[in-house]
Amino acid sequence: MSFPITLTVNGTARSLVLEDARVTLLDLLRERLDLTGAKKGCDRGQCGACTILVDGVRVNSCLALAVSHDGASITTIEGLAGTNPAGGDALHPVQAAFVEHDGFQCGFCTPGQILSAVGLIQEGQTGGDPERVREGMSGNLCRCGAYAGITEAVLAAHAAMTAPDVLPGRQLAEDAA
Repeated sequence: MSFPITLTVNGTARSLVLEDARVTLLDLLRERLDLTGAKKGCDRGQCGACTILVDGVRVNSCLALAVSHDGASITTIEGLAGTNPAGGDALHPVQAAFVEHDGFQCGFCTPGQILSAVGLIQEGQTGGDPERVREGMSGNLCRCGAYAGITEAVLAAHAAMTAPDVLPGRQLAEDAA
């Protein structure tokens, strides 16, 4: 029996036929679509290395059956920069914050950490509070222990993404004085 599904992956519609209903989103992304950013760490939903965004919500892709997400919109680390409001090839604010604050060491967990951070900020769960960030990111493990940099990066990205925009060519009232 075959299972046709349609997904929007990083902004591109993809129609696929699965021969097995037990295929996870992680295996579909890695093996069929060659999107290897999401990692198979524990394969049990305990490490967060496979975190992706499904319709804007954080999901452990190793636990999610692909057929259950027919019609969903999926964002992986490979497509995140394309969602930057600045456009072009600019890094997403969370990616830029991870670089600036050394939010990674070996890099294995980094794609899952970044997508979890994006989801956390979109959910409004950070509140600019380091403890809330640590709690909200607790499903993503870092073998290297880069947690201080990760927390700083999430807080910086939250501040950058929630700050009022200043239009180019305009000055704030303080700057004009």
